[in-house]
Amino acid sequence: MTFKLNSLKDNEGSRVGRVRVGRGIGSGLGKTAGRGQKGQKSRSGVSINGFAGGQMPIYMRLPKRGFNNIFAKDYAEVNLGVVQKLIESGRLDAKNPIDHQALKAAGVARGGKDGVRVLAKGEISSKVTFKVAGISKAAREAVEKAGGSVEIIARRNAEEKTDA
Repeated sequence: MTFKLNSLKDNEGSRVGRVRVGRGIGSGLGKTAGRGQKGQKSRSGVSINGFAGGQMPIYMRLPKRGFNNIFAKDYAEVNLGVVQKLIESGRLDAKNPIDHQALKAAGVARGGKDGVRVLAKGEISSKVTFKVAGISKAAREAVEKAGGSVEIIARRNAEEKTDA
């Protein structure tokens, strides 16, 4: 038996048509259209989600936790071990200062609208100069132990505020 595009069709019962409610008593869903009798839920425009019969709703009774600090700094976090791997693979040049643009070009500093913060996970053996917005104490010690240096640069927003 060969298949032809003009003879293809769905299996019987694979597509069920939508039920047209409120279209006569013979359909079984006429008159009240399956909504029962009277009341707010039988009418259109119902908005009682979360309404608990006049008492304090559960979502208002339960305590709220947490806090979203709108002043929190958004740093791209980069570990020393990752930087060392990039230097060894040739994707970062240890002779040039390692800053946000260099790390972004290497594909490790994602996001971070307030700059890069270097963390101490992993080890670094190359002599590198970091020009970053922040660095942890342990990371700074590791970089200086390897013969490198760290320069903390101020964010652009902070500079603009001091000028005004």
